[in-house]
Amino acid sequence: MPQDTMTARNTPIEAGDSAPDFTLTDQTREEWTLADAVRKGDVVLCFYPMDFSPGCSSEMKCITQDMSTWADKGATVVGISCDSFFVHGAWAEAEGITQPLLADMHRQVCKAYGFYFEPLNVAARGTVVIGQSDSGEGKVKWVQAREIGDARDLNEVVAQIS
Repeated sequence: MPQDTMTARNTPIEAGDSAPDFTLTDQTREEWTLADAVRKGDVVLCFYPMDFSPGCSSEMKCITQDMSTWADKGATVVGISCDSFFVHGAWAEAEGITQPLLADMHRQVCKAYGFYFEPLNVAARGTVVIGQSDSGEGKVKWVQAREIGDARDLNEVVAQIS
C-alpha cells in the first residue's frame, strides 16, 4: 500500500488491528516492506524520535546487542524515525547499529500507526509487534506507547513474540 493512502490516527494502533503495509528506505538505501517481512515471522516496529540522541542511541544499540535473542524468536526488528536514510547511515556506522533503520521522512507511517509527536515533528516513542493473520496480512499483536523520554523494556517486548 503506498504511504500516500495511509490514514493518520490520533492514538496508537491497537492489538487486533490490521497493520498498515508500507515500504520505506533503510540506512543502506534499500527498500524495506512490512508485508515481505511479516511472511518470514513476527516484526517489531520500534518508533523513536531522533538519531544521535542519547535515549535513542541506547535503545537501538541494545537491540543490536540482543540480535541473537530476536533471531532465536524468528523476529525481525526495525527502527523507524523521521530522519533521512543519510542520517540513519551515519548514525548506524557511528554507533555500530545493525538492524534496519527506516526513514519515514514524510511522517506517514508514524502517523498511520499513531506514533507522531507533533511538538517536535518527529516519531513518538512506541513499539508495535506484528504477526501474520490467517489471510497472510500483518496483524497487530501488541502495542506499547511511551513518553518520549521513556526507554523500552526489551525483555517485555521479547515476551510478546511468538
